[in-house]
Amino acid sequence: MPSAIEKIVDVYVRLKNRRGLNELMMHRQRLAVDLKSRSGYDFSLPIGQIDQEIAIIEAGLSRLKAEQSTAV
Repeated sequence: MPSAIEKIVDVYVRLKNRRGLNELMMHRQRLAVDLKSRSGYDFSLPIGQIDQEIAIIEAGLSRLKAEQSTAV
């Protein structure tokens, strides 16, 4: 079963919404930077989850780029 982020990315790709994907990516990157800068608690689990989500978003951006290049 696909995760929520996978479903969201799939919708953005189907709608050809590059801006939405870029905003989603920037948000996750800011979260990762913020969590990595904190101390006093082990944030490795949420950081790992965010890193996985970033990889899914990057794959979506690649799919969108590939679809746009074949459409031209």
